[in-house]
Amino acid sequence: QVQLVESEGGLVQPGGSLRLSCAASRRLFSINVMGWYRQAPGKQRELVATITWGGDTNYADSVKGRFTISRDNAKMMVYLQMNSLKPDDTAVYYCMVGGSSTYWGQGTQVTVSS
Repeated sequence: QVQLVESEGGLVQPGGSLRLSCAASRRLFSINVMGWYRQAPGKQRELVATITWGGDTNYADSVKGRFTISRDNAKMMVYLQMNSLKPDDTAVYYCMVGGSSTYWGQGTQVTVSS
């Protein structure tokens, strides 16, 4: 069984920054993509950003230029640097690893509010 362990989110003021990290509990093979999704109250889960094993990235339009996804293949970790946070970024953020199977983290709450 694989577990994805996410770092704690938190409460951030508008305009602030936060970095999320996610670690797999064991080495995974046949990984194609790692990424982050989020789900705000009353809304469907949506893609935030993904990064392929080779390093190609994809971002939701709403976070382009503000969020940066990165990964450490050797450590089986993926990161999400979030800058210029807005109240609309408030959501539960989920880490995802996809390949022969898809794994999800437990989710971490990010709240952007003054």
